[in-house]
Amino acid sequence: MTRSEFKNRLTKALEHLEATGMRRSMYAPPMFRLLWKMGVRVPPPHMNGFIANVVMMGVFFAVSWGLVMWLILWSWQGKPFSMMATVSAVAGLLFGLLTASSMAYQARQHEVPRWQTLGP
Repeated sequence: MTRSEFKNRLTKALEHLEATGMRRSMYAPPMFRLLWKMGVRVPPPHMNGFIANVVMMGVFFAVSWGLVMWLILWSWQGKPFSMMATVSAVAGLLFGLLTASSMAYQARQHEVPRWQTLGP
């Protein structure tokens, strides 16, 4: 899929999601808007797959939360890296599962089509 085809499909998808009545912050969260501006071709979260949402949301949360926790607390406590990485990974997994579940529920509730079914 070319960049222009992706942009056209994304515009169509965002228009459809807006018509459902969902808030923009839900169907186009800041992380996704940033990725789109950077040229990353990722579908909106409600049209994305469950596992893809778990991974994307979980990794983002694990890295950002782990970094904040290290800066604020863990670096001063002298915690081992393996403990910090494990806690961050578990927190990211839980956050990813909860977020992906919420997105899947909202997609079913608003009858959002899958990304692949949208025409070019």
